[in-house]
Amino acid sequence: MTTPITLCGFAVSNYYNKVKLSLLEKGIPFTEAVVYPSQSEEVLNESPMGKVPFMRTPKGVLSESQVLTEFIEDSWPEPPLFPRDPFARAHCRELIEHIELHLELPARRLYPEAFFGGAVSEETKKEVAPLLEKGLRSLVRLARFSPFVAGSDFTHADCAAWVHLPLVSLATRKIYGRDFLDEFLPQAKAYLALIGERPHAQKISADRKVAMEAYMSRAKK
Repeated sequence: MTTPITLCGFAVSNYYNKVKLSLLEKGIPFTEAVVYPSQSEEVLNESPMGKVPFMRTPKGVLSESQVLTEFIEDSWPEPPLFPRDPFARAHCRELIEHIELHLELPARRLYPEAFFGGAVSEETKKEVAPLLEKGLRSLVRLARFSPFVAGSDFTHADCAAWVHLPLVSLATRKIYGRDFLDEFLPQAKAYLALIGERPHAQKISADRKVAMEAYMSRAKK
C-alpha cells in the first residue's frame, strides 16, 4: 500500500495515541486530521458511532482502534508488532482486550471529574473501585513486564498499555486518593518509564500536551 493514510481524531485521546504509536513504531507514512467526537453527519459518515479514532485509507474509512491496529499489522507486517507464533499473538490480543475492557472502560467513568472539571456521583465511584481492583489483580496474572508487557519484544500490546495504564493511575489518585496501579502492579512504574524513553513515545507525549492545551481552550469557548 503506497498511498498515505490519514489518522483522524485528536491527540488527547488515548485510543488515538494507541494507534498513532503503532504507526510510528512501524515507520508507516501517515497524515493526521484533527477531528473531535461528534454526532454530526459529517463525522457519522466516516465513523458510524461518531467516535475517534478512525482512519481514511485508499479503500475507504475504518473505525474502532483495535480494528485499526489489526489493519496496520495486516497491511504492513514488517517490522512485526505481533508475534508470529499464534499463541503468543493471541496473548498480545488478550492483554489489549483485558486492559481496555477491564481497566480503561471502568476507569473512563471517572474521567469527567478526574480530568475535565466535571463531577462523578458517589455511587459511580463505589461501583468503579472494585471493578478496577479486580481488573488489576487479573492483569498481575497476565502481564509479564520482561521487559515489555507481553514478554521480550515490543508489541501492539505495549502501544495499548502505555496509553491506558497511566490514566488508571491518575484517575484513581485524583478520585480515591490512592494509586491503584502502584498498589497492584508496582512494577508498572518502571515499565511505563521504559516505554516513555522510546523516541516515538516521547513524540506522542509532546503532541498530547499541545493537543490538551488546544482542547481545553476550545472547551472554554
